Amino acid sequence: MEERLQKILSARGVASRRTAEAYLEAGRVMVNGRPAGLGDRADPQRDDIRVDGRPLPPLERRTYLMLNKPRGCVTTLSDERGRRTVAQLVSGCGARVWPVGRLDLDSEGLLILTDDGALTQRLLHPSHQVEKEYQVWVAGDVERGLPVLRGPLALDGVALHPARVEVLGPGLLSVTIHEGRNRQVRRMCQAAGLTVRRLRRVREGGLTLGTLKSGCWRHLTAAELELLLEVHGNQER
Repeated sequence: MEERLQKILSARGVASRRTAEAYLEAGRVMVNGRPAGLGDRADPQRDDIRVDGRPLPPLERRTYLMLNKPRGCVTTLSDERGRRTVAQLVSGCGARVWPVGRLDLDSEGLLILTDDGALTQRLLHPSHQVEKEYQVWVAGDVERGLPVLRGPLALDGVALHPARVEVLGPGLLSVTIHEGRNRQVRRMCQAAGLTVRRLRRVREGGLTLGTLKSGCWRHLTAAELELLLEVHGNQER
């Protein structure tokens, strides 16, 4: 069945539809040996579709999940100490998925899991500093700590992108970072003289945790998957 080329490229995980449109406008897409344009249609079962001279990857059914990771659960597929893992929480999804990135044992909130290796590599590539937003419950002098959290900071000798920090209520902060270094928010708060009592990730890029209950998971919608591709679609395949 014929479909618009940008839809085909998105379905095969090559790029988001918006990025695919840019590929078409740049003449990077060929159909049966001829340059394709924006608005052109093709049948991937019948036509030879190539991007930068490479054939499309085969259409495979992949799984993309959002989990609201609870505290006390480790972000691994197995644990030699017998602790509960995120893999156990999503064992009913029908696929062998793995976590994209990490949340430490005492942290909770939004975690993406998938069996798509190519997308995982794009999501974790260091060149893509995707915004991650956390709700952080702290103890200590917040007013005194705010300038430190918002100002220039470095961890392990590496300068961090300035964080966006807002006060949501007494002892409750919204902290948005880009790098996602190991225990970054906790270490930032420590540097600001604050003790983290609770930490929950509520957003990663365009994905938000919403009302998903702790310990529960759901499949990403087509629109949410498109958001992931949109953020990372400019990386070469």
